[in-house]
Amino acid sequence: MATSSSGLETQSKRMRVTAENIANAESLPDAPGKDPYRRKLIFFKNQHDRTTGKDTVRVKSIKDDPSEFPLKYDPTHPAADADGYVKTPNLDPTIEQMDAREAQRSYEANLNLMDMTKGMAQRTIDVLR
Repeated sequence: MATSSSGLETQSKRMRVTAENIANAESLPDAPGKDPYRRKLIFFKNQHDRTTGKDTVRVKSIKDDPSEFPLKYDPTHPAADADGYVKTPNLDPTIEQMDAREAQRSYEANLNLMDMTKGMAQRTIDVLR
């Protein structure tokens, strides 16, 4: 249960990070020289829980993606540089949607595992009665 519970927690956080990325996919700067939204990356780590003796997964950190901002030609935009280019967020909405779907599937798998574990425990109790 501890492993599934930690999986639920981390996948929930992963879904929140990808949702934030998707929500800001079109967030452009409001002035030349300013940066647009920077994609967030989530990192996980294995952690041994000494009280249960189980390995769990935890969020290690959430960091900004250091990759460059793509440029889009739009000389009419208020944040356009002298050459007419605007910095755009360094993320691909399609990849973010795939990441969100993968996180959702992992979340559901952990939830199903918890349900199966509860069912097995209940059947064990029923047999012992």
